[in-house]
Amino acid sequence: MTSTATFTRQTRFPLADLANLPDDLRVKILEVQEKAGFVPNVFLALARRPAEWRAFFAYHDALMLPETVGRTSHLTKGDREMIVTTTSAANSCLYCVVAHGAILRIYEKKPLVADQVAVNYKKADITPRQRAMLDFAMKVCLQSHTIEDADFAALAAHGFDDEDAWDIAAITAFFGLSNRMASFSGMQPNPEFYLMGRVPKQK
Repeated sequence: MTSTATFTRQTRFPLADLANLPDDLRVKILEVQEKAGFVPNVFLALARRPAEWRAFFAYHDALMLPETVGRTSHLTKGDREMIVTTTSAANSCLYCVVAHGAILRIYEKKPLVADQVAVNYKKADITPRQRAMLDFAMKVCLQSHTIEDADFAALAAHGFDDEDAWDIAAITAFFGLSNRMASFSGMQPNPEFYLMGRVPKQK
């Protein structure tokens, strides 16, 4: 008899108990909870291995919050989340599409954009600049070995320089790791993500 999967389970591996985590992890997770109103499951799912959690979120923050490491970037917060949502969809990662799609809707102030780029970014309501950005990201995601000078030239035509290309590629590659960890472990998006950026906040 085939077993029936349950969609209430948050991950194949038990989520870490916040009370039992090292102090530095607990402080950062509580900061996220204070800001978001809940703890995204990825923080507790990865916290089962604190050393890997620290490395993961250090790289995450360097890419997604470059100002925290004293670096500037021509990519907006919305651009970064758009790359994550689009390439995560290509990798069939439910957690990252739902979670980062929610953040994308908020940054771009477009309730439909996450669904659009996840299904077919070429037909999404985005700018030509963003479409060129996603063309490059998707090639890194699916065929990185075929990247050539012409791909950099296509980005440059929309004002992206080589450092921007590095950002696009690094975000795509990093979330390729995240996608695979989330998918293999059965990590489920928090219910809160589904409505974020779709409906007005209650006053």
